Amino acid sequence: MTATPRTESAATDHDVLVVGAGFSGLYLLHRLRSEGHRVHVVEAAPEVGGTWFWNRYPGARCDVESVDYSYSWDDDLQQEWDWTEKYPAQGDILAYLKHVADRFDLRKDIDFDTRITSAEWDEDQNIWIASTDSGRVYRARFLLMAVGCLSSPKDVDLPGFDNYSGRVLRTWNWPEGETLAGQNVCVIGTGSTGAQVIPALAETVGNLDVLQRTPNFVIPTRNRALHDGELEAVKAEYIDRRERNRTHAAGVFRDDNPKNAFDVSAEERRETFQQRWDGGGINFLGAFADLMFDQAANDAICQFVHSKIEEIVDDPEAAESLKPDSYPLGAKRPVVATDYYETFNRDNVHLVDVKKTPLTGFTENGYALADGTEQSVDAVVLATGFDAFTGAFTDMDIRGTGGASLADVWGAEGAKTQLGFSTAGFPNMIIVANVGSPSVLANMVTAIEQHVDWISRLLDSMRTNGYTTIEADTAAQDSWAETVEAVANMTLWPNGDSGSWYRGANIEGKPQLFMPYAAGIVEYGNAIEESAANDYKGFILA
Repeated sequence: MTATPRTESAATDHDVLVVGAGFSGLYLLHRLRSEGHRVHVVEAAPEVGGTWFWNRYPGARCDVESVDYSYSWDDDLQQEWDWTEKYPAQGDILAYLKHVADRFDLRKDIDFDTRITSAEWDEDQNIWIASTDSGRVYRARFLLMAVGCLSSPKDVDLPGFDNYSGRVLRTWNWPEGETLAGQNVCVIGTGSTGAQVIPALAETVGNLDVLQRTPNFVIPTRNRALHDGELEAVKAEYIDRRERNRTHAAGVFRDDNPKNAFDVSAEERRETFQQRWDGGGINFLGAFADLMFDQAANDAICQFVHSKIEEIVDDPEAAESLKPDSYPLGAKRPVVATDYYETFNRDNVHLVDVKKTPLTGFTENGYALADGTEQSVDAVVLATGFDAFTGAFTDMDIRGTGGASLADVWGAEGAKTQLGFSTAGFPNMIIVANVGSPSVLANMVTAIEQHVDWISRLLDSMRTNGYTTIEADTAAQDSWAETVEAVANMTLWPNGDSGSWYRGANIEGKPQLFMPYAAGIVEYGNAIEESAANDYKGFILA
């Protein structure tokens, strides 16, 4: 990638340049600005929100309860904001983040519609020089990457897709208000996004073909409006609730069963699974303590979900195709959705199992299968996932010490960080809640607050002690990458099939390392606090 030409005289100077105005970027701006840093945020979108601005497809909803998927750092804010549903829809989360931006006067320090195309570390001045698609240049002591884990869509790799001349919609950056009402539509992708958009589209389109390669375990959301008095009860004990969240590995309080799956009778085991299924949401994963550690226990919960699919889906052939059998439940991102399996009982919805009948390619008007079937469609919806964790970084031309390319460094050995904050050779580039940290394996907002608080204390310590640069020590970084891998290998997470984006396996040629830290935010918090207490051990300060 060629860096955008820059004019030094037009550069804008800041202490901290934050890339991204989602949950991470907004909190960083508020927190660091209040501590006297000159902070500026650059955002590619025309509005705040990050993930929750771009992912506005029909049915988009968070799988963490609304009262927990929100900031805890201002009690007045959490007391005044009223959530209406158990699980918040995309529009509700975006409205919340807009409110935060307005309430704390954050917009004045955000440049919207501005995409960073390159960032270069100037070794003589010890600053980052970042260029944008508009030609604007920023100079900053620190470059804080609040770019999100799932913000760079995966390239389309479907056979003959260029042949298709109809309408193509990506769930990421969905046209606002589009429903595809009455049209013949094909959806490709049955991960978290697909499982949400498929039931929503089925309500409005004329005909819906779902092209499925790998089925997913889909847990019912059981979303509902909050009962009278329910929100008030949460607000009355918000401080204690937030503390419970911070002391759970997942960053959100979950009613975890301390028993192992085979500590109980088969009858009790099934009753427990049924109760959790009826309750819906991520509490299903807390049915027994060993579900992500013992294959037999995981087999039991998989068999239970298979039985529910058989019970729900009328067509036996479709039910069989919808049963995942190549990986443990939870080894790929757990999917939580509303009426997913029920949707395949609709007359206008058709499951196309491309493992049984391969997709041979796309035609001008639709798609073709190996059995000779050709289907015309008005629109193709791509719910095909992301270049997770690293894509948003490597989409930019980031150059560190000696002009080293971050894309080349991570492309050679995989993305390695010291404690999830820094990569060797890229001084003062600080990463927020991404690779090498719990991130997507926890409530992202809890993980983000943990990161931002630590970063804030780091910058304050550097200012107090006269340090101007920080970067990862190479040996410590390698050791942490080994730790992340080793912790994952204690669980069933690495047993996901070949397409797991936790390892980068969904992107051809991407080096495979397990990227999120699977021990959770409590153990992670212990590790980062130990580093801070020992003069930021594992980092080089100068």
